[in-house]
Amino acid sequence: MNKRNHIRLPPEVNRLLYVRNLPYKITSDEMYDIFGKFGAIRQIRVGNTPETRGTAFVVYEDIFDAKNACDHLSGFNVCNRYLVVLYYQSNKAFKRVDMDKKQEELNNIKAKYNLKTPEAP
Repeated sequence: MNKRNHIRLPPEVNRLLYVRNLPYKITSDEMYDIFGKFGAIRQIRVGNTPETRGTAFVVYEDIFDAKNACDHLSGFNVCNRYLVVLYYQSNKAFKRVDMDKKQEELNNIKAKYNLKTPEAP
C-alpha cells in the first residue's frame, strides 16, 4: 500500500508551482535539470515578456513531487539568485486584475456623471 495515500496536505498545496527571482537568461532545459530531480514534470513555462521575466510556472505530474520541490528549492541559489518557490494560487493571481478592472469601472462612472474626487493633502 502506498504510504502517500494517508498523508493529508495543506489546502494551498497543488501541482503548480510559481517560481520567482530566476536569472533572466535561464533556459527551459536548465529549469528541467533543477526541478526534474524531484519528480516527473508535465510542463514548464518561463516568463519571456518584460513583466514576467525572472518568473516561471512548473507543473508536476504528482502533488507530492511538487511539495517536495517547493520545500527543497525555495531559497535555492541559482546564478547568485535565491529562488522563491510558491504554490500557485489563482485567487491571489487574479486579485490584482480584478482591482484594476474595478478602478477602471469607477473611473468610467466618475467620467459619466462628471464627478471629481477631492485631492489628498
